[in-house]
Amino acid sequence: MTTYLEHANITVPDIDAAIAFLQTVEPSFHVRHDETPEGSYRWAHIGSNQFYVALQEPHLGSNAQSDRRPYKDYGVNHLAWVVEDFDVVTERLEKKGYQKGIPVEPHPHRKRAYYFDTGGFEWEIVEYLSDTQEERNAYA
Repeated sequence: MTTYLEHANITVPDIDAAIAFLQTVEPSFHVRHDETPEGSYRWAHIGSNQFYVALQEPHLGSNAQSDRRPYKDYGVNHLAWVVEDFDVVTERLEKKGYQKGIPVEPHPHRKRAYYFDTGGFEWEIVEYLSDTQEERNAYA
């Protein structure tokens, strides 16, 4: 049996801005579905044929707030994208003005950085420089 993450579902303040960020990270991502049912909130799926991110607006009539403190309150802190060319992806993000997140220490077997999208969500971008799991995720 193979287990994998098929999708993540995130409520965002601006679906179009979230789509723009994700397509900056991975230009081949496509919008699999985008719908605003009558009398309801908008939602969209963006990604590949194997994996996607489900984006949705807050439910109608809700008073959406974002006072969660990442790494201090319960909730998702970031999602990580493994990329083939870290330098190309981070250059695209910086050219579009996305803000870098927490600084990271250099590592001999991976390159990584954190970026915030315009909705305030943090995303990790990582390129592994080794195929050896023990080197990729050295916990020392």
